[in-house]
Amino acid sequence: MSFNIYLVRHGQTILNRYNRMQGWCDSPLTPQGMLDGHMAGQHLSHINFAHAYHSDTTRAEKTCHFLLQENVSSPELPEPTELPAFREQSYGYFEGSDSDQAWLMVGAAHGCRSFHEMVAKYSMDDTKDFTKQADPFHQAEDAAEYWKRVDSGFDYLKKVAADNDNILVVSHGTTIRSIASRFDDQLDATVGPKNGSITKLVVDGDQIQVAYFNQVDDNFKY
Repeated sequence: MSFNIYLVRHGQTILNRYNRMQGWCDSPLTPQGMLDGHMAGQHLSHINFAHAYHSDTTRAEKTCHFLLQENVSSPELPEPTELPAFREQSYGYFEGSDSDQAWLMVGAAHGCRSFHEMVAKYSMDDTKDFTKQADPFHQAEDAAEYWKRVDSGFDYLKKVAADNDNILVVSHGTTIRSIASRFDDQLDATVGPKNGSITKLVVDGDQIQVAYFNQVDDNFKY
């Protein structure tokens, strides 16, 4: 059995605009963030979705709502539902912090001054482990905790999907980047998905392939 997952990053939020860490904490969409949702919806307006999900954050739920307002090809689509497994990574103590300062605090012990440097020198999973180590409360998710959660989401989708289904999942930047880099070792993980961008996965049995990543171009064939 094969099916497609369309991973969409939520629209811009207030904390995105101010370059703040935003994992399990939430903030409203900006006017641009609402437009991001509609833009993604226009790009996917021709896709007949069998299921639609969003993480359990307001920013993902609202983006999913705006996206589906633009869809003209899913007349039998049930109401979108929460799928907490695809929420963002938890940053623990660093939630809401200035992103540049937080990543300096996380990366300094490993010879890095930014998230970009850590990903380039180490890996996405290493950044998760480093964040938990640097968190004075040790409540940030490490890689093992993170993937246990996300993998449960994939297991759920495999149970509900039928052959050739298209499934929409509105998720988050680090989560989408982590998933894409996990299943495509040639992907440049130093580049994060833009707000409203679309990443397509093809699931065939136990195999997952990245068809494309971080697309926002109006002329791209989605």
